[in-house]
Amino acid sequence: MVRAPYDAGVPSPATERPTRPLPQKPAGHVELARYSSLGRLWALLGGAARAGRQVTLVRGDSPDLCRRRVSGYVLPGAGIFLDVTRTARHLEDGFAPHPALVALLAGETEPLRAELNAHYELRVDFTLALTAARDLICRPELRFVPIVPGLSELPGDLALEVRRLGRDELHLLVQRACGLA
Repeated sequence: MVRAPYDAGVPSPATERPTRPLPQKPAGHVELARYSSLGRLWALLGGAARAGRQVTLVRGDSPDLCRRRVSGYVLPGAGIFLDVTRTARHLEDGFAPHPALVALLAGETEPLRAELNAHYELRVDFTLALTAARDLICRPELRFVPIVPGLSELPGDLALEVRRLGRDELHLLVQRACGLA
């Protein structure tokens, strides 16, 4: 019998089923659901792993703690998630003459959103956890990244801000990233 160089039957600490909830909700986390369960957390983490996402331990956490980082989900055509006001503020500090940016300063958002839809995707990384109060919580990390670096004519140092998402929008993104929606 030929064996793999590692034992594929032994789960890594990131894929083990955590059993110890967080004592309380840490700062920066959003409540996705109340009265959740370990089974729901396990289903989300298992779905994320099956969908090809990277499920890793949060630095400093023990493997039994109910908190994992999920990364690797991208959403194409996500120009609707642009925070126009905060992005326009960055333009006032340093301006590059691109037609979509000139239109944004004139109050038209469609050219910049079309540019984002064509050349950028929304990268969705998040930390998913369960608290002792049975709250399913999430700390999202959302950012626009170029599909092919250098293809877009937007300046590389332009800060493209993602708007704040509501709880239901975030929950849907988490479910899609985990392959459950």
